[in-house]
Amino acid sequence: MPKSASRDRSTASTSSVARRLPPHAYFVVSAVFHYLGPAFAVLLFARIDVLGVAWLRIATAAAVFAVWRRPWRLWRRLGWATRRLLVGWAVVLAVMNSVFYLALDRLPLGTVAAIEFLPVIVLAALATRTRRNVTALVCAVAGVYLVSDVQLVDEPLGLAFAAANAVLFALYIVLGHRVARSDQVSGIDGLGLSMLIAAVVALPIGIADAAPAFADPVALVAAVGVGVCSSVIPYVSDQLAMARLPRATYALMVSLLPATATVIGVVVLTQIPNAKEVLGVVLVVAGVAIHGERATSLTDSSP
Repeated sequence: MPKSASRDRSTASTSSVARRLPPHAYFVVSAVFHYLGPAFAVLLFARIDVLGVAWLRIATAAAVFAVWRRPWRLWRRLGWATRRLLVGWAVVLAVMNSVFYLALDRLPLGTVAAIEFLPVIVLAALATRTRRNVTALVCAVAGVYLVSDVQLVDEPLGLAFAAANAVLFALYIVLGHRVARSDQVSGIDGLGLSMLIAAVVALPIGIADAAPAFADPVALVAAVGVGVCSSVIPYVSDQLAMARLPRATYALMVSLLPATATVIGVVVLTQIPNAKEVLGVVLVVAGVAIHGERATSLTDSSP
């Protein structure tokens, strides 16, 4: 049997298994690993500089997708619109991962996660000025204020990086949904191709800081583990969930992520939040959970 036929049969079998599992299960996996990997990355900052860890995370994911999916073979048959979409997503992935780690180097994980969702709610409130979205915006703004009030004085640069990451995270979700619903490329192959491009885009940003890891086997293995936990498992799970969940349902489930980040910060990094920070996270979760999108976008994104 030709190798290509064997690969196609294996891919079809994997896709069949993926379809049998409920999309909510993929979201749970994504929710756990979305912040578990970065929590381990924070522990790695003592051995590798921040931007070096960020680049190794992206490069590891690119290498995994290259071996698993060989996504570069798809480039020639893609239209220019799809190519631009994947390149745009790649730039977002490269910069988002870098500023995310710069924020984590200065702020608690739960604070960065709470700030991450503010642009999504602001955009929804501006697009649809309903009482529901105004309430969501008030909750989210109050929550972000509570979790970032202290850092506003002590870590203004950290908050700037967290704000940049928040904007990029909103773009990641929007572009990720477009890739997941593309007729020209599967979500996972599109992710793999974008990750390869992202590794090249981020190369000038992080390669100098990553270089010492190649002389430190323990740090390198740890960085590879961070890459798999941060950029392979959650991003693949996101694509599998986005392909089958309406955007409104996905957005509702995303509201759990700030709470997930806070719990992981406590367990892995012993970042114990005070009562005010816990209340802030609860308000952000409430804001993301109750916000609503325009009816047209919900219809367009339904399966």
